[in-house]
Amino acid sequence: MSTITHMTPQPKARGTWPRERRPVLDWLMKETSSQRFLDNLLVDFCERLVRDGVPVARSSLHLRIQHPQWQGARILWQPGVQEAHIDTFDYDVDTTELFLRRPATEIYNGATEVRQHLDASANEVAAYPLFEELRRDGFTDYVAWPMEHTWGKRHVVTFATKKAGGFREHDIDYLRDLLPALALASEIRMKNAMARTLLETYVGPHASAEILAGATTRGSGKTVSAAIMICDLRDFTALSDLWPRDDIIEILNGYFEALCEPVEARGGEILKFMGDGLLAVFPLSNPNAHADLLEAIKDGRQRMDVLNGELMKGGKSPLRYGIGVHVGDVMYGNIGSRKRLDFTAIGPAVNIASRLEEFTKELKRPVLLSSDFVKLAENSSSGFLDLGSHNLRGLERPVSIFGLAD
Repeated sequence: MSTITHMTPQPKARGTWPRERRPVLDWLMKETSSQRFLDNLLVDFCERLVRDGVPVARSSLHLRIQHPQWQGARILWQPGVQEAHIDTFDYDVDTTELFLRRPATEIYNGATEVRQHLDASANEVAAYPLFEELRRDGFTDYVAWPMEHTWGKRHVVTFATKKAGGFREHDIDYLRDLLPALALASEIRMKNAMARTLLETYVGPHASAEILAGATTRGSGKTVSAAIMICDLRDFTALSDLWPRDDIIEILNGYFEALCEPVEARGGEILKFMGDGLLAVFPLSNPNAHADLLEAIKDGRQRMDVLNGELMKGGKSPLRYGIGVHVGDVMYGNIGSRKRLDFTAIGPAVNIASRLEEFTKELKRPVLLSSDFVKLAENSSSGFLDLGSHNLRGLERPVSIFGLAD
């Protein structure tokens, strides 16, 4: 008979708080406010358990997170490490055999405890690959519990030991007594991380940092000197009328991915998505901002060529686009009504970049750069073509415009 248990622990007469003093519980409740990150908290938590005589030799947190790329994460601690190991899991992982064949899944499915004595005979150990691995590594006992967060969110914490005979009942009681405080401490840090992730996802890292630092009132913000890049698709309204909605969304995602990944890889920041357009900046605090922007454009154009090749293979027309580049001050802050704000970028430099992007239609060139930017990038290896001075819509003075040498 297997020694694994799936049980609901009986409530203790003493209530939520233990009668016996738990130093780790005192630390969790009173001394962790300065620790921002859950992985670091887990390391400190386990090291304190060991110092207090609880023979923990492995611990993990299994978390469902709100992130645009990942559905979940596992944070793993083992003795002797300064940093916990973090694995992330893609969406739909819960349909895979890997997910289904692990004990933490039982907790997600409703079990309130999973306990396995690993030093039992082989036929008494549940057939989980993790248990086989732990036995080979000398572990003798394993326990997993849910961490209950608000709104019914359930996560998992596990502990394992190499102590002969496994965890004592005193050890199990000690660990179980810490669960409410650990759930509270983990939820606070997960909510903080979620707020930062969602802000970075929807407004970008620069804007999110400003908002989290307190720029939440109308008119708050700052001015950034930067090389500015604005890109827009051509004839997208007509394309939207021709293609199904799902196709349009897929194409838009491919277009933004082709242009945005090179920008972010080279230190630029996407400040705004504007329908089928985008605004990106490369702060001049980086002395190589101009070269990074040019390389991002080069890489983005190559990716767009690949995307267009795929579209044409599928019987669709290639995407045409225009890019305008300028340099100057970007005023970046909160604008809107009293209750609904947009953290956006404005200023004359942004207007010039926008007009250059529009003028790509007139000159029939995909990329136009202002003379101010070209002066900044005059030592760049990229070649520039002088296209003369032109009057741009809404601007009083002509602008000297350059193209990229193909």
